[in-house]
Amino acid sequence: MQRANGNTELNVSAMVTVASIVEGNGEVAAVPVLLRRLAAWLTPQTAVQRSPPIRVRRDRFLHREEDFRKYVLLASAKAGKVGWILIILDADDDCPAALAPRIAEQAKTLVGHKRVSVVLPTREFEAWFIASGRSLDGKRGFNLDAIPADPEIYRDAKGWLHARMRNGYREVTDQPAFSAGMDLEQARANSRSFRKLCDDWGRHCEQVRA
Repeated sequence: MQRANGNTELNVSAMVTVASIVEGNGEVAAVPVLLRRLAAWLTPQTAVQRSPPIRVRRDRFLHREEDFRKYVLLASAKAGKVGWILIILDADDDCPAALAPRIAEQAKTLVGHKRVSVVLPTREFEAWFIASGRSLDGKRGFNLDAIPADPEIYRDAKGWLHARMRNGYREVTDQPAFSAGMDLEQARANSRSFRKLCDDWGRHCEQVRA
């Protein structure tokens, strides 16, 4: 397509709505930022409409059937006919490879016609910041001494960041800021769970275009 001034505009071949379920106020602000960047990086020809994330309490969502049903159905309604549901929860001490398929299967029993992706950062969302730490060094008072061999090993990734930030780590403000500034390729290279997010993103957007 052409702009009025004659410059060529990128053809958009499809549009997809992503309805996300998250935990924590930090994720409510950070996930839309991250998804916008993923769309521009991985699927620039797919227009992505991101509805505001649905915030849940992790334990209640996972262990109370009525809560799980309520929020999955709400996400399904937000996703519309061709959208997909993205559930992002901290893995904590659970094994992501075991828990994520169980959550996805349970969701499918409620919305079998919808695409569902479950991504569990190991062990916390902030592990993705550790994985991309070189790109965040110097930002918001963060001082990187060294990236650990396994960025996803820390049970308290927030604490790891807090100890290396001049004014400490503030989830509500620092999480969206780091999501906006992190190197996505660096995170994908160093984090298995972030690679899953990237893979799921590409697969679901490709299905919409097909």
